[in-house]
Amino acid sequence: MTEVLQMALVPIAGMLLGALFFGGLWWTVRKGLSAGQPALWFGASLLLRTAIVLAGFYFVGGPDWRRLLLCLLGFIIARSIVTRWTAKRTPGETVHAP
Repeated sequence: MTEVLQMALVPIAGMLLGALFFGGLWWTVRKGLSAGQPALWFGASLLLRTAIVLAGFYFVGGPDWRRLLLCLLGFIIARSIVTRWTAKRTPGETVHAP
């Protein structure tokens, strides 16, 4: 695979990691608030989501700072997309996206 193609795929990988992280957060909040032990839900979700994202950044970014930066850019773009998508799916609540 050429370097240009690899660099083009890195932001997509970052977007997938971001969608997993922030989508998982949204799911955790929805399920955790009605759970019997919400602290367990939130704690386990945080550890699992963080471990997956860190491993993904390590695998995708490798030793190249440019790939890490592009992966982070994709992660931030996914945050914006998931924030807008989940705001439409939460009736009666106002979501202020920064």
